[in-house]
Amino acid sequence: MSDFEDLAAQYIAVWNETDADKRRAGIEALWAPHGRYVDPMAAAQGPAEIDATIGAVQQQFAGMRFRLLGPVDGHHDQARFGWQLGPAGAEDLIEGFDVVERDDSGRLVHVLGFLDKVPAA
Repeated sequence: MSDFEDLAAQYIAVWNETDADKRRAGIEALWAPHGRYVDPMAAAQGPAEIDATIGAVQQQFAGMRFRLLGPVDGHHDQARFGWQLGPAGAEDLIEGFDVVERDDSGRLVHVLGFLDKVPAA
């Protein structure tokens, strides 16, 4: 497994962690203290805001899980990967991809999220 594949797996695991203390510890281990997350619905900077964003997504989509979708592609200190969100054993509801940038220590400094498939309103 490449460094970027490992990074993407850790990232998805944090989004799936429902224990608040474990999720916060995962965020603090994975993101740099000034790390930033931005997608069409949210912008968060620092561990507290990132944690609140992930917690809100988990509440909105209770019982659903994120999964990596396709290969992880990376070079230098940036990578991109697809993901899907849906209930276990059923078709995913949401698909997107994220572009991540890491610092010299391997921690995330910037994550840009994009949505490719969303449920009809």
